[in-house]
Amino acid sequence: MSLDWTIDAETRLVVIVADGDVTRGEMDTLLDDLIAKEALAYRKLFDGSRGDTLMNSEELLMLGVRFRAIHTQGRMGPLAVVVAEHKAELVARVLGMLAVADRPMRVFRAPALARRWLESLAR
Repeated sequence: MSLDWTIDAETRLVVIVADGDVTRGEMDTLLDDLIAKEALAYRKLFDGSRGDTLMNSEELLMLGVRFRAIHTQGRMGPLAVVVAEHKAELVARVLGMLAVADRPMRVFRAPALARRWLESLAR
């Protein structure tokens, strides 16, 4: 599995790490877990710096539709996305879909900077 995540209810933080080719099925499983554990309002760190995807345009579009549907379910927590510079174009479409939610969101080049920003929002 190329997508790993932890959901910490005590700190209200979700850490997601992509390492390799992320599939639509893995993304759906992640989203299902976030919903089931009522973690949509938690702060989220998505480290995609070592990730990639083989999803085609249709799969990305359907993922975007799901993101938008989830955004109507309530408040979304802050999102920090870490992406390698050479992969920024790959994730630009997905980031656009995520940006629609009314929540703080930033893109970073390093996980430590992303985590520091999320920690500043926990106060």
